[in-house]
Amino acid sequence: MPYIIILSRNILMFVSTPLNFSRIFTQMNKEAKKPTILVVNDDGITAPGIKSLIEVMQEIGNVVVVAPDGPQSGMGHAITIGKPLRFDKVDLYPGVEMYKCSGTPVDCVKLAVNIVFKGKKPDLCVSGINHGLNNSINVIYSGTMSAAVEGAIEKIPSIGFSLDDFAQDADFSHCKKFIKSIALQVLANGLPEATLLNVNFPKGDGLKGIKICRQANAKWAEEFDKRKDPYNRPYYWLTGVFENYDKGEDTDVWALDNGFVSVVPVQFDLTAHHAIQVLNTWDFETGEVGVVKSAKTNGPDGGNLG
Repeated sequence: MPYIIILSRNILMFVSTPLNFSRIFTQMNKEAKKPTILVVNDDGITAPGIKSLIEVMQEIGNVVVVAPDGPQSGMGHAITIGKPLRFDKVDLYPGVEMYKCSGTPVDCVKLAVNIVFKGKKPDLCVSGINHGLNNSINVIYSGTMSAAVEGAIEKIPSIGFSLDDFAQDADFSHCKKFIKSIALQVLANGLPEATLLNVNFPKGDGLKGIKICRQANAKWAEEFDKRKDPYNRPYYWLTGVFENYDKGEDTDVWALDNGFVSVVPVQFDLTAHHAIQVLNTWDFETGEVGVVKSAKTNGPDGGNLG
């Protein structure tokens, strides 16, 4: 005599032997309680870094991948507005729901939220693992971090992961236990509003642990390598040298140089709050230069304190 299991209003399953229904429903509840994790990157959907990140996230929850169909490094927070986007489901890794997108990393997050999740938010957004560091000022240019920033804008707890190795065969194995630990902490504790994490790994084994850091005061001193094409027209390759002006031992640059995983909390509110009081001393009404009004200090609630 066949046994009938009702899986939903429209789906029936017939089996020939009795089943342990308690065990079945326990497993179903476990699956239902797993967090949903959106995985994105900027190196492209076939990059080794995103494969390693998917493997770690599969140990934690249900994974959905939306990534560019090719490299999009250095795109920052760019979005596509001048042409249509292509968005296709792909089957690269068994058991993983994956989509490739013709747009930028930020486009990927926007499409994931609106097309895949249909407005429902995943429990976590992780971006990476990037081939190359996104420490210090690099966070501004990074497509990896901008995807995570977009996740945070959508009020999804978000993390960007990067490794100091540009090689196609880069070894991400030493990063995995730290990635899992950080992701679990974010899922358990959440993040402050409008905040995300920028996580960077030194190359090689023997990591000393995790350092919570601030962004170092550093920049790229750009150089342009001028060349000529076959028609004798000039073209340029961007090169440069990373210059660190920050001697502090609480920075991400110091942590990475000394064998630690750097974790920097990042915010997308770009207001220079410390400059508001200074600008309030300027005389915009008369246009006079050099005339400084008395400074007013505002309290936390916006009230004038003087």
